[in-house]
Amino acid sequence: QVQLVESGGGLVQAGGSLRLSCIVSGRTFSNTAMGWFRQAPGREREFVGTIARSHDTDYKDSVKGRFTISRENAKNTVYLQMNTLKPEDTAVYYCAAAKDQSLYGLPRHIAEYDYWGQGTQVTVSS
Repeated sequence: QVQLVESGGGLVQAGGSLRLSCIVSGRTFSNTAMGWFRQAPGREREFVGTIARSHDTDYKDSVKGRFTISRENAKNTVYLQMNTLKPEDTAVYYCAAAKDQSLYGLPRHIAEYDYWGQGTQVTVSS
């Protein structure tokens, strides 16, 4: 049984930072690309960023230079470091495990992921 558990969300002022963590069990983590998505109230879930098995990364344009994804295979954990947060970053953030097991794959679409965490709320006040 594959499980993804996020943590690290919370309330922060604009300009602040948060680091989200996602621990994966039930799957060979090192063989899986991982992604972060977010969903704001009344909006569709959207891609934030992804990290390949190779540790290459890809991001949504609006978070480039502010957000960083990393992975620690020995701990089955993927991280999302969020700096210079803005009120428009407020959303529930989800980590997801990709179907893609290629070394350099960087999936950006929801349909490319088959397991999801429960989400963690990030609220940025102005």
